[in-house]
Amino acid sequence: MDGDPALPAESARRLYRTMLTARLLDTEAVALQRQGVFPAYVSLRGQEAAQVGSAAAMDARRDFAFPTYREMAVALALGVDMAGYMASHRALWHGGLYDPMAARFAPVNAVVGGPVPHAVGWALGEKLAGRSGCAVSYFGDGASSEGDVHEAMNLAGVMGAPVVFVCQNNQWALSVPNERQIAGGSVAARAAGYGMPGVAVDGDDVAAVYTAVREALERARSGDGPSLVEALTYRAAPHSTSDDTSRYRDPDEERAWAERDPLPRARAALEAAGHADAAFFEQAEAECRAEAERIRDTVSAAPEPPGSDLFAHVYREPTEELARQRRVWQEEVA
Repeated sequence: MDGDPALPAESARRLYRTMLTARLLDTEAVALQRQGVFPAYVSLRGQEAAQVGSAAAMDARRDFAFPTYREMAVALALGVDMAGYMASHRALWHGGLYDPMAARFAPVNAVVGGPVPHAVGWALGEKLAGRSGCAVSYFGDGASSEGDVHEAMNLAGVMGAPVVFVCQNNQWALSVPNERQIAGGSVAARAAGYGMPGVAVDGDDVAAVYTAVREALERARSGDGPSLVEALTYRAAPHSTSDDTSRYRDPDEERAWAERDPLPRARAALEAAGHADAAFFEQAEAECRAEAERIRDTVSAAPEPPGSDLFAHVYREPTEELARQRRVWQEEVA
């Protein structure tokens, strides 16, 4: 579905630029981890189309995204303060230093499958309140095997919750391949058991993802309940900066998927449709790189939070034990 007519020229150019910024920022983030600025980082390389295309289909005035720890490009596409987002990877603040309500992007969730029940709960709240917002829930192929995901999808199907489940099937649940953890070989096929439509889409085609998620959102908004979109893509990088893909992946597989890289495909679609020329791509490269470097420098220079924050947001009414721990901490840092 390269060059899908659902994407007007300006939209296609905008999505390409967002994908390119995400790719460049991702590269900077990996470098920051190698330099010791980030204690750890999870790369999204190869999944830019799945993330940007799905986020572009949302209505940022009323919908809400529920991410895992890998949806940096979704945050970027929704206009999240990216230095605030990256603060979570630098371990400055759990969930990030940005306003989730303003961004319509929930705090980063590192629990495998964790964002899915949250999305369903929020969507049910919208339905009960008579509002028209929809939740977009992100999870991976590995998370699809978690009980939380099954229970949340079943509840959404029973209650007709306005939620779109977006599974980024990047072929590997850390070091476990699809065939060893997805019975039947398809996440989308499970949707029928939850009473909702499921569709598998080329996750490396930004227009195809956009179209599939937009249709699912329209269905949810019209009162027809949830949908499942399985974006078939590939995790081009290791699972995290502490992972070593050479221990479990075939280099031939990696080379084959590299030919499907979403960035060159999006560029080829723009060129084939006559929507962009060499000057556009040169300018996009310069401006997107400058933005990635600006975010890198901003998060690197951000001050660390005061140590007292360890105790400030634990209980509404601090316990005697917490007060004791704070006194001990103060004595040690004095």
